[in-house]
Amino acid sequence: MTVNPPISRLSALQRFSQLGNLKQLLIPLAICSAVLLVIWEVLCMRPESPMPPPSRIFSQTWDPYIVKPFFDDGGTSKGLGWQILISLQRVLLGYTLAAIIGIAGGIVIGTSTFMRRGLDPIIQILRTVPPLAWLPLSLAIFKNNDPAAIFVIFITAIWPILINTAVGVQQIPQDYRNVSKVLQLSKLQFFTKVLFPSTVPYIFTGLRIGIGLAWLAIVAAEMLKADGGIGFFIWDAYNNGGDSGTSQIILAILYVGLVGLLLDRIVGWVGSWAVPQD
Repeated sequence: MTVNPPISRLSALQRFSQLGNLKQLLIPLAICSAVLLVIWEVLCMRPESPMPPPSRIFSQTWDPYIVKPFFDDGGTSKGLGWQILISLQRVLLGYTLAAIIGIAGGIVIGTSTFMRRGLDPIIQILRTVPPLAWLPLSLAIFKNNDPAAIFVIFITAIWPILINTAVGVQQIPQDYRNVSKVLQLSKLQFFTKVLFPSTVPYIFTGLRIGIGLAWLAIVAAEMLKADGGIGFFIWDAYNNGGDSGTSQIILAILYVGLVGLLLDRIVGWVGSWAVPQD
């Protein structure tokens, strides 16, 4: 006869297992990061090196960019915390529009053979256009930096969402469709009970790809034409020049990567919560 351990003991074992998995991830990460930093420091320690070593980057950006991320001296002179928030606001608007229109459009394309045949060549052409190629057109249309940047985010992020949603609709098993006909489900019931739940995994795949592209697009767009934002900060630091400017650029690039990772994990977590697990 098998005796199950108490629930409290199971919880303790699960926590211990999670802690072990975390250590397995963090220890190699810490060692590899330390080795890379040491190599970087040795290669760039010469005063004439165009790339500053990590120690110099740390000393040149510690105050105010690291310890005061939310300082505000007026105008565009703001800390990296404010600059990232400005960029995230633009991303949120453009990405939300891309998600709404992309999901709706993908469902229409996936359910209609006529729309799929008519729109697929257009989509395949437009999705290959680089994000920055849209910026002059958006500036000509909107006459304002913020709407232009939001449009660039939208037009960049919409394609993976649209395409993955359409593929998800097309991949619904024929058995599901046959059962819905036997049960005489209405169009609304078929959508809520069959089509949308079956398509959700594909939708979140597109959403996860889209958020990464949206973050890439906003940084690039802000570097060319924006008032504030992390991309603007990077370009402004470059224009100011000097060794300190290079350190600011490297620190900002690190922040961009960390925020991009966080956005990807957030969408992935929402997807794991929304997609039914077997």
